[in-house]
This record gives sequence, structure tokens and C-alpha cells, in this order.
Amino acid sequence: MVQLVIARSIAFHALEPTISPRSWMRRHGRILRSLSTSNDDDSTQTDGDRLADFRNKNNIRDQVFSAMSADGSIKVTACTARNLVNDLMIMHTMTATPSDALGRAITCALLMSNGMQEEQVIQLTVNTDGPIRGVVATSTGKAEVRGYVGTPGLGDIELKEAVGLGTLQVVKNHPDWPRPYTGISAVRHGDIDRDVGAYLAESEQRSCALAAATSINGILCTAAGGYLIEQLPNADRDTLSQVEKNLATLVQKDGGDKLPTNLLLNGFTPVDIAETILDGLEMQPLQQMEPKFHCPCSSDRLLRALRLLSPEEVEDILETEGKIEARCEFCGKVYRMSPEEVRVEMASATGDPSKDTDFEDN
Repeated sequence: MVQLVIARSIAFHALEPTISPRSWMRRHGRILRSLSTSNDDDSTQTDGDRLADFRNKNNIRDQVFSAMSADGSIKVTACTARNLVNDLMIMHTMTATPSDALGRAITCALLMSNGMQEEQVIQLTVNTDGPIRGVVATSTGKAEVRGYVGTPGLGDIELKEAVGLGTLQVVKNHPDWPRPYTGISAVRHGDIDRDVGAYLAESEQRSCALAAATSINGILCTAAGGYLIEQLPNADRDTLSQVEKNLATLVQKDGGDKLPTNLLLNGFTPVDIAETILDGLEMQPLQQMEPKFHCPCSSDRLLRALRLLSPEEVEDILETEGKIEARCEFCGKVYRMSPEEVRVEMASATGDPSKDTDFEDN
């Protein structure tokens, strides 16, 4: 078995991957065809021209970009999330260290959700003994993300100290699935991305390399992003050696310990990152999306959560509190229901309240 050793802490592990290049080509064939036929009247179009539409969208907006080597053996997903992190910093009134932790977590969720069905959801939950008191990040197949940390106002301490040790739980769900898929692994490093990379190798047996980081300057996120490289079947030694060489070049260009934030600060885009990693392997663009914050919380979800309780428990809450009140951890919105509203809604509700792709009680 071939193992690719790279400059990043997570290497390509010689494990059987869970996705085939053929399935990726089928899923994204329409995108590839549209790229190849959009300028049929221009026979002189070059690869650089073809990538211009992707590249020019990156500097202002966040972006998720994926590509594959021509032989279908290496897939690269790269993203930027600076705007998302800034929005979350304001929404949750977060200081620098919690912002770094959540920024890395939502970047990892974005990278892992690329290629999923639109309604599919992935949630990363970091449960550790550190003072940050947990990190939660979710992303859908449409790159709709949200997240929160347990202690948003945590003081200025190192990320590893803030996170500590514990577990990483990854839950994937879809409205049509009979039950969610759940995986769990240990948090040994505390820097989020290395722990997610270890989870992918150990729990999902995916041959991959992952990096995610943020650059926080006071109350502003100046850069956030990352990449995920997946080794698919039939990757030969020459291909892996080329990727190893390209990664060394990427690390050298970044020159820092929070790859790839220095590259992003210097104008690198997700397309540039993917191009560097797939240099010499005839990069084929797959997909481009702009990630957005989206929280699907609603009074209906509160009602579904109440229906999971027994009638006696609901009545006890109403008698004690005089109302039902809940605050969404992801966006901060507060929902209130009077006893009369609760009883009417509970009496008329139908369906299975457990059938929901949301994983947190809102």
C-alpha cells in the first residue's frame, strides 16, 4: 500500500476510501459538460480562461471550490470562510480564541459536506474538558452553515488549551434516512482540524489530508479557510508523489503555522490552492458554491422538541414557568409560547417529531 507523507500533520493514510471517482464524475458530469461547452465557438480557450470565472469570485465572497485530477484518483476541495466567521463573531459576540475554534470547525464542516445531497446535513460536535465548553458546527450539501461555542467570551488563551481533550462526534443525516449516521473519535490535539482529519482516517477510513485555520486580528477575522485532499481508488505512486511535492510547495508558499491563512492574506484563492495541489495532474473543476449562514430554527421545531417530552413534563414546565421559552443556540433567536398556544398546538400536531435533520434542540 502506498502512503503519502506530507508536510501537514495529517497524512494520506493507506485506507480504502468510501467514494469512487466514477460516482463523482456522474454526480458532477453536468457541471463538467457545461464548462467544456460554454464557449464552443472559441476553439482557442485555455484552461486559464476556463478557470477565470471561478477565480474572480473569491476575493470578496466566501467560496467552496472542488476539483479532481484527470485520472479521477485525487479530489481537492478548498474554501474560504472569512465573511462567515466575521458574521458569527458579531452574532455570538465572540472573542478571538472562540472565533478561531468555530472558524476552523465550520471550515471543516464545509469541506466535509462538499458533494453531499442538498438536503443532507453534517454536524461536528466537539465535547471536551477545556474552558471553551464545546464547539458545534453544521453544514448542508448546499453549503448552508451555522455554529456556536459554549463560551463565546473566553479570554485570550491558546486554542489547544481552550479546547482541551475529549471527543469529536460527527453526525450525518438526511430527511429520507431512517436514522442518522454517527461517528466518534478522540480529540487529542485540540486544534480542531487535526482532530477532524484523524476522525476521517480512523472512523470513516478515508485516505485524506485536511487543513483549516483562521487569522483573527482583534475583533476582525482577516482570513479563514482550508482544504481537503482525498485519495480515491487507483491512485498510483507517481500521482501521490506529485501531490506530496505540490503540498510541500504550498506549505513553502504559506510560510506559517496556520496553513493556509498566509496564502489567503496574500491573495490566494480556493482555485489557486486546488491548482497548486493538482499541479501536473490536469485539474478538472467539479463544483463551486458560495457558503452562507442559515439557521432553520422555527416555532415548529420548538413544538417538535416539546412533543418529544411526555405530556406530564410539558405541563410541569408550564405550571412552573408560566410559559415555554427557548433560545436557539445557533442564531440567538428567542421563541415564546403561552400555555394556551402550547396546548392547542400539541393537541393538533401530527407526524413523527423525531424525523428532523436538526441535531440540536432549539
